[in-house]
Amino acid sequence: MKKVLLLFFLCITSTYGQTLGCTDPLSKNYNPKATENDGSCVYKSVKIKPEYSNKLSDSIKETSGLIAFDSLLWTHNDDHDKTIYRLNHQGEIKKKIVLEGVINTDWEEISQDSTHIYIGDFGNNYTVNRSNLHILKIEKESFLAGKPIIDTISFTYSNQTNFTKKNPNKTNFDCEAFIVTTDSIYLFTKQWKQTKTSIYTLPNTPGNHIAQLKETLDVKGLVTGATHLPSKKLIVLCGYSKIGKPFLYLLYDYKNNDFLSGNKRKIKIALPFHQIEGIATEDGLHYYLTNESLVRKPVLNTPQQIHRVDLSTFLSTYLGQQSQNKI
Repeated sequence: MKKVLLLFFLCITSTYGQTLGCTDPLSKNYNPKATENDGSCVYKSVKIKPEYSNKLSDSIKETSGLIAFDSLLWTHNDDHDKTIYRLNHQGEIKKKIVLEGVINTDWEEISQDSTHIYIGDFGNNYTVNRSNLHILKIEKESFLAGKPIIDTISFTYSNQTNFTKKNPNKTNFDCEAFIVTTDSIYLFTKQWKQTKTSIYTLPNTPGNHIAQLKETLDVKGLVTGATHLPSKKLIVLCGYSKIGKPFLYLLYDYKNNDFLSGNKRKIKIALPFHQIEGIATEDGLHYYLTNESLVRKPVLNTPQQIHRVDLSTFLSTYLGQQSQNKI
């Protein structure tokens, strides 16, 4: 009995010894006495400029996703073309790998884990009634050897009940961003109507699945890409507003896979009318972004480009702390 009482006392003491609050010194409401982040941090509005912006080859005018692995960057077009393009950090094409035996209906994102590449064929903004949403799971070793071994993960949304054909760009069941963990895939939808993103989860296994709604984040924009550093508890989303103003949305210092339990910070990018589609990072501090060609003459004439942005000002302290915690 004494041991039980002692354990109870220690639990109570530990619980009441924690101080919940905003633990990020960069926020407007930082609480230096807080010992546990409660996700309440509020940030001032900021805008950053790319370190450089380079035009991409006409072969990838519709670049729609981006990952960094094997020391270079990889991207793809969002329809018809079944080629994955390997780029250097300046955006020059260095290699091409064609995925034979598959169809590119609307490839909107590329993601990865330590062993596989994933291609999201789940664009759904045109007729809004696709019934063949799926993700291609490609073994990295076979991919680099030029003989990709490909599995398919198919899914439907748990709360989509109406599959009537509608006008383009009117749905909340479009998706252009996802991340992968050991056993799950997390989709970040592109809500055309509410300009929010809903997070859905489904198993990371081949077969047919129902993507379960987890939570929704009001990003006040259209989310088009995601990159993930699981060991650092960091996700960075990219997207643009309905009038083409690009932004990044940082999710970090969250608990487990509850991505909205930590810090949530939006950062605007000083680029006019850019349809940012892909995002990748190698170190968590510097990010590469790609945008599709956007031509609406005589008003718009934005070519496809790659941009590099530095987020060290916003993330170096946090990432440094994460490294220290693992020592």
